Amino acid sequence: MHLSFGIRLSLVLAAALVAVIVGMTTGLLARWDGARTPACIMRGGAASGIAMTLMVLVLTSLGALG
Repeated sequence: MHLSFGIRLSLVLAAALVAVIVGMTTGLLARWDGARTPACIMRGGAASGIAMTLMVLVLTSLGALG
């Protein structure tokens, strides 16, 4: 699959946006569960990093980034 640079960049930016949303949602859910603020930030950051990694791996395996 030969996509232009702009399309590939848009896919990566969309993946980053979704990862940030996943991280924020995880942090909010952790806060509602009663966790303290540093724990919420750590859980949200971990979830964001994992989501971004998985989305980039899926895009690469589909041939959209390679």
